[in-house]
Amino acid sequence: MSTDSILQNVKQKYSHQPIFIQTVTEFLESAGPYLTFVNATDEDYKRLKGLLIPERIISFRVTWTDDAQNIQYNTGYRIQYNSALGPYKGGLRFDPSVNEDILKFLGFEQIFKNALTGLPLGAGKGGSDFDPKGKSDTEIRSFTRAFMTELYRHIGIETDVPAGDIGVGGREIGYLYGMYKQIVNKNEGVLTGKGISFGGSQGRTEATGYGAIYFAAQMLATIDETLVRKTAVVSGSGNVALYAARKLIQEGAVVKTLSDRGGYLVKQEGFTAVETDFIESEKSARKSLADISIEGATYSEGSVWIDVQADLYFPCATQNEINGVQAQAIVDHGAVLVAEGANMPSDLDALHIFKGAKLLFGPAKAVNAGGVAVSGLEMSQNASHLPWTAEVVDQKLREIMGQIHQTCVQYGTKDDSSVDYVDGANIGGFVRVFEAMKGLGW
Repeated sequence: MSTDSILQNVKQKYSHQPIFIQTVTEFLESAGPYLTFVNATDEDYKRLKGLLIPERIISFRVTWTDDAQNIQYNTGYRIQYNSALGPYKGGLRFDPSVNEDILKFLGFEQIFKNALTGLPLGAGKGGSDFDPKGKSDTEIRSFTRAFMTELYRHIGIETDVPAGDIGVGGREIGYLYGMYKQIVNKNEGVLTGKGISFGGSQGRTEATGYGAIYFAAQMLATIDETLVRKTAVVSGSGNVALYAARKLIQEGAVVKTLSDRGGYLVKQEGFTAVETDFIESEKSARKSLADISIEGATYSEGSVWIDVQADLYFPCATQNEINGVQAQAIVDHGAVLVAEGANMPSDLDALHIFKGAKLLFGPAKAVNAGGVAVSGLEMSQNASHLPWTAEVVDQKLREIMGQIHQTCVQYGTKDDSSVDYVDGANIGGFVRVFEAMKGLGW
């Protein structure tokens, strides 16, 4: 048995799930040479084959009522992927694009992301094809409560602890947790990303964006560079992008762009922290970037990756937002670093171009791990019934991102002393999960 034969089996069996095949392919490109190097046995390859299969896939109907008192239906999911290291942990996504393929990709990535944090966290992912855009607060509440009447059967503080993701922010988590408490009559931290007043952690909202910048700073330090005065392109204008932009500005970088599904807003001299706050408030009012006016900034419907030159690139929007042509443009711009704030924002062609160019390329499962790291810290606070200050949480986040970077360097350093962060993240996470599976007799 080999990783090539395992990949062929995955491609044949799941030909209808291209995003899942993509993430498995990227992982096996790292795991294959490593397993050959350590003289893996047939049992190891069989265990690897099992790792690719979720432990449990749950789907259910969600019945809710809209403002016109019409009954509506959506499909809900929870994929409990791997529990070798601890309870399943991963976000819930509410978006029309949600299906089993998307959630298997996200759940599989979550295995290694969670392992890299060093925390006792298994991996899961879930959500629904419900579209929260344009819905009233009453409709959001109706849907989330209906969703929890099914989900609650499958989660628990030592079983599965969901969090937020695209379309699921603090409001949605609050409604979900409120319904859970009413159903089970327990006050336990079964969801993370909660409000501070009912068990949430300081710093959780900022964690993914801040963590991405802490990791990028560690990458730059390997070539004796810093973030100061570096120009940066950031995609997205949601939670991750905005907090990444804010932290870049705090660290002295020049943030040129933010984007949404329609295009991008560019300001060559860089946005200020006040302007990012304004953008956030306008986006909260459901405005597109095209309708947001900032002095010195212009809006374009082109490709931010092709059109805007910078030293640093932070894709923070969604999966596969950078293709091969766009990746080559980033390389041609003379980029020093690309750090993935979103989940798998570079397709395989882009990934291979970045790796071939030998620029600093941080994959999502390492760069994006700050959110789940602080979710794990929120679980610790809930278990001890002792909240921590924002300063304590931020310091722990910095330490965890530093440890992840060290793991990537340990497993990704090549003969020429360069660091392949993709190999480092894949192998570093894989080794921890694989050893746990062996120890459990799985």
